[in-house]
Amino acid sequence: MQEIEPFYYWRELYQAENDVRSPFFEREYNEMYYSNAIYNYVIHPQWDEFGSDTLYIKILYADYDRQFAVIEMLGEWNDAISNDVMFLKRDVIDAMIDEGINRFILIGENVLQYHGDTDDYYEEWYDDVEDGWIAAVNFREHIQEQLQQFRVDYYLNYGGELDVLNWRGLTPLQLFDKVEGVLRHRLA
Repeated sequence: MQEIEPFYYWRELYQAENDVRSPFFEREYNEMYYSNAIYNYVIHPQWDEFGSDTLYIKILYADYDRQFAVIEMLGEWNDAISNDVMFLKRDVIDAMIDEGINRFILIGENVLQYHGDTDDYYEEWYDDVEDGWIAAVNFREHIQEQLQQFRVDYYLNYGGELDVLNWRGLTPLQLFDKVEGVLRHRLA
């Protein structure tokens, strides 16, 4: 797990720790000391903790003019025991919404498990973005099935063309345009 790094090719474009509007502004990283772990597996120190013991994120890009953010995720998303969505919503998403972000692209290929509970925080998040959206890109099939089982699919857009995006070969704006195009077609 320590070898799975957050995507770093966009770092010359955006770094959350240098963004005064980011919930991770002035966060410092020690590349020599691995302090975070998911269960007994240490993870790369570039992942950001936000209150969950098993889920970590990295804000890869935020564009306040176009009102979108790209967030990569790693670990086990556990709402049943840890209420991860509450921590994510309260400690990260709310701060970003306050700064005008209303479109979220969640990269989920490194989310290994999902344990659902209620959909309250997803509904609140969905309501808070008003004219925006929440897109889950490249989430594994069993994660999507679990999201649907707990009715989270009502609030998050995933599946279909969002599962096969080769997002690493795109710029943040190209990714945004592709995701928005898919969602514009779906929501029309």
